[in-house]
Amino acid sequence: MGLSLFAARPQTYEVTIFQTPEYGQKNGYKEVYRMNLEAAGHIDAMHLIFGMFNVKDTVPKDYKARFIATGDILLIDERRRGQTFYKLFSGGWKKISRMQVR
Repeated sequence: MGLSLFAARPQTYEVTIFQTPEYGQKNGYKEVYRMNLEAAGHIDAMHLIFGMFNVKDTVPKDYKARFIATGDILLIDERRRGQTFYKLFSGGWKKISRMQVR
């Protein structure tokens, strides 16, 4: 139909960032950070995370890993609604299976 007068209500997601020890590696992913994030959906959450973890002044003080880069993985956990994994490729974030996180 037409445009909705109601925007999607933000939800709180538990987001986990996985990285390999060295940029460009294909195996050996480890959890490097976990946080709760309020976003309007998965796409919004991915944009917020990418922006937050790639600008020195917005990176949380307790974050000890490198900036988000190609090959990194996000887990967006919606508790009862399930978990979704996304990997950053040169063309953007793409949904992947859990099996790729090793």
